[in-house]
Amino acid sequence: MKIRTRLTILFTFITATILLVFASIILISARENREKEFYALLKKEAITKANLFFNAKVNSKTLQNIYRNNRETLNEVEVAIYTTSFHLLYHDAVDIDVVKETRPMIDEIAKKSEIQFYLNDWQVIGIKYKFQEKEYIVTAAAYDGFGYIKLNNLLKTCIIVFIISILLLYMIGRFFSKKAFEPIVKMTDKAKTISATNLDLRLYTNESKDEISELATTFNKMLNRLENSFDSQKQFVSNISHELRTPLSAIIAELELSTHKERNNDEYKVVILNTLQDAKKLAKLSNSLLDFAKANYDPSEIAFKQVRIDEILLDARQQVQKSNPTYNIAIHFESDFEDDNQISINGNEYLLNVAFINLFENGCKFSETKQSKVIVSLEKEKIILQFIDNGIGILEEDLKHIFKPFYRGLNKIYADGNGIGLSLTQKIILLHKGTISVTSDKKSGTIFTVELYHDIKNTTV
Repeated sequence: MKIRTRLTILFTFITATILLVFASIILISARENREKEFYALLKKEAITKANLFFNAKVNSKTLQNIYRNNRETLNEVEVAIYTTSFHLLYHDAVDIDVVKETRPMIDEIAKKSEIQFYLNDWQVIGIKYKFQEKEYIVTAAAYDGFGYIKLNNLLKTCIIVFIISILLLYMIGRFFSKKAFEPIVKMTDKAKTISATNLDLRLYTNESKDEISELATTFNKMLNRLENSFDSQKQFVSNISHELRTPLSAIIAELELSTHKERNNDEYKVVILNTLQDAKKLAKLSNSLLDFAKANYDPSEIAFKQVRIDEILLDARQQVQKSNPTYNIAIHFESDFEDDNQISINGNEYLLNVAFINLFENGCKFSETKQSKVIVSLEKEKIILQFIDNGIGILEEDLKHIFKPFYRGLNKIYADGNGIGLSLTQKIILLHKGTISVTSDKKSGTIFTVELYHDIKNTTV
């Protein structure tokens, strides 16, 4: 069942319940009022007839004739007058005698002064009546035909109005639920047309700040992220294809040339060395791509533990200098630390090692002296690392692009690379809820500043 139908039925049911409660209250109130009013009428009739009998001295036959004549057209009240000793003084019609008074009934009336009760559908009242210091018992009974007809008419009216109201409420509920869900239906129809080939399409949002508009805005933001992700993926695949094609083409070309004619050992050595160099580039690119993929994992899928930054820096320096013996890397601590927690963060040792290696290599290979230095500053909440080189610097127009995958600025003429290192480094730092920034000058070189927090759970970056 659709939500629209469910809401319509729920709206109709709730409103119908409220109407039913109101109708029940009205009917119960009308029934009680009819009963009270008719008892009051019986009491008046009883007192009036008693006054006619005692005060006006109207003849009994006359009163009985009036009763019998009126009984043909009206629901006439049958009245009986007794003494307190159960002696009948007057009765409108002894032959009819609806009440059939008894001695216990007369005694009860004398004791309570007034009683009311039903005899089948007839209402009966008994009252104590005083005349000339003497007490008498007067009973009056009648069937409230007009009152019951009014109640039945009211009941029929309520039933008809209730049924019509339910039908109207259901139709109105359908109409308003359709109007309320119209934007969602449009959103659904629009969403069905969006696929990987047309991620530029967006859901319609109106100016209002209602929940549906917020939902559409949220979907559009998600589509923006998906579009960016797809674009990045396409660009990434395109760049990977290009980067892999170059060393592979070089290897194939070298090997094909070497098979075309006989060569001496020295020439074969040159071919092997060139092929080996291209293979190393390919291996380095493959490793970088694997690291880049790992840095894009969900943080919940990566193992984090307490790691010491100084140990990771030393390990990174050792690996860089082992691969490049001409590189010179210095690690400087601005202050001593007494507690391991001051130099530790919650992170992934392998990924941080990759990030520091990239920053060390980046500083050394663009520096004429092949030197790079990291200054470590310890603060209460974070560790600040400044990777400094005295190299050629980064052009201002390249600074805003250096963290893009496969981007290589004009500095690529000074050193080989694949443009993944800095992008990978940024992703690793962001994965650890840290920050990385860069300042550069042609004269003084480049400074990469990395900030890593001791407690990444309580840090929003």
